[in-house]
Amino acid sequence: MLVTGQRAELRDVGELLEDLAPDLEIAAMAQRIGRRLAIRRRPRADRPERGSGRLASVPYRYRSDDIDLDRTIEVLTERPVPEDTDIIVRERMRSRRDVVLVVDVSGSMRGEKVRIAAATVAALSADLSAHGSRLALVAFWSDAALLKPLGAHVPASRLLDQLLRIPARGLTNVQFALAVAHAELHRSSARRRTAVLLTDAVHNAGPDPRLIARRFPELHVLLETDGEHDTSLGADIARLGRGRLAPVATHRDVAPAVNRLLG
Repeated sequence: MLVTGQRAELRDVGELLEDLAPDLEIAAMAQRIGRRLAIRRRPRADRPERGSGRLASVPYRYRSDDIDLDRTIEVLTERPVPEDTDIIVRERMRSRRDVVLVVDVSGSMRGEKVRIAAATVAALSADLSAHGSRLALVAFWSDAALLKPLGAHVPASRLLDQLLRIPARGLTNVQFALAVAHAELHRSSARRRTAVLLTDAVHNAGPDPRLIARRFPELHVLLETDGEHDTSLGADIARLGRGRLAPVATHRDVAPAVNRLLG
């Protein structure tokens, strides 16, 4: 890993995007992925995770055996022939989660790299919006740009279009990108705050990213392995960020990988 003293800058998105229309074939492919791809989560275990969220009374869904007697009696008085779902139980409900996706756009955003980026944005957007959670997006090279803050409402198709229109850059400053993501998460009031770093981890500009990784409550790494990559650095960043490393070689690997990281 090359560590340099190069200074980085948070760039405005409007000043970055190329005026020329993106490659139509690549844009169409990215839009197809955005429409079709979503994360399919596995069912949770029979017993909900203790402390995973607020306690709520809900209809029985074959998971919890903690019966809310008062609410159940109210329902049964109106239904002389009850069904299983007429029993009210107490379950821990999933708490809101804010996620900052940090996408490496250094080098050439072509071929499988753009497919992987498109799949990641699409999968996270679909899953988080379905659960009332929020997504922010940071694109980076030697500098970085905040394409979508946590509080903004931007369709996944527009985020993909912006990623495709950022000119190719050569150097990769992982540390500065993580600093931008950490600042965005710091403004969040969500109980669960997570960052997902999509990169080949070939860091060649700026300080060592391991130092900033320690400051995250949860930082996962999606490691692009379709070309040159640094598994050792990616694993260190995930470990220090109290997260996990998931290699992705093609866009088909993205959904199951993100499912393992956030499921």
